[in-house]
Amino acid sequence: MDQNSLAELRTFYASFGRMPIPDGTRVTETALGGVPALEVAVPQADDDSGVLLYLHGGGYLIGTARTGVPLTAALAARAGLRALSLDYRLAPEHQFPAAPDDALAAYRALLDDVDPARVVLAGDSAGGGLALATLLAARDAGLPLPAGLVAFSGWFDLTLSGASLTGKESVDPVFDASDIGEYADAYLPDGADSRNPLASPLLGDLRGLPPLLLQVGSHEVLLDDSTRLAARAAAADVEVTLETYPGSAHVFQHAHATEPTAARALDTAAAFLARHARLAG
Repeated sequence: MDQNSLAELRTFYASFGRMPIPDGTRVTETALGGVPALEVAVPQADDDSGVLLYLHGGGYLIGTARTGVPLTAALAARAGLRALSLDYRLAPEHQFPAAPDDALAAYRALLDDVDPARVVLAGDSAGGGLALATLLAARDAGLPLPAGLVAFSGWFDLTLSGASLTGKESVDPVFDASDIGEYADAYLPDGADSRNPLASPLLGDLRGLPPLLLQVGSHEVLLDDSTRLAARAAAADVEVTLETYPGSAHVFQHAHATEPTAARALDTAAAFLARHARLAG
């Protein structure tokens, strides 16, 4: 991807950070483990609430903590959680494994102050894949795991082996297979193994992970990333719920303010996060 195209994409995607957020939400700059983040405080949460760590989408190349705020705030308000949106490093300036390194550092720092049983993770697209990679990295580092994870249209496979990459091109209004390939090529340095579980967590050992909720639209080239992950998680004895929304496109939850299906999906995701974050309360 050339620099002009990337700059245009980043400028366009910045508009997602200007979407409406719930009344009374306060957004302040902070850091977790040396990684910049935004604290998203909603009136429905207090100091005793669980904590949501949100990882924004953007193919590991675009997006910021700010573009993640609208979905973070919508989930936090519905679930009554404190929340943080992480500003992990992006490619091509910072290629793999910079993003999972940042996410793990932030999660490790969060555990200094919060019971992991009160922590939940969520993310959309690449952020969903990064959230899952964070679970694998945390488990392998001997850290206690959070209470659950929600992924919207997660990108879990950088080997690009899902049949839907081409099978759903005709109905996906956002991406085609070549788009996804461009993002993968920019994110992975020369010689990197796309099968590395921190890049393609779909291919990792999923045993011992906390409950997962996967939401995906039937009209997206990444459909098979979620359907295959659900099957692999179930085979690894992980509690997993897969929700496929007919006719919906990539991260359709962004339209929750105007689309009933998107609002229903967010309500379901928030209820899942609230339930698991409060089990230890």
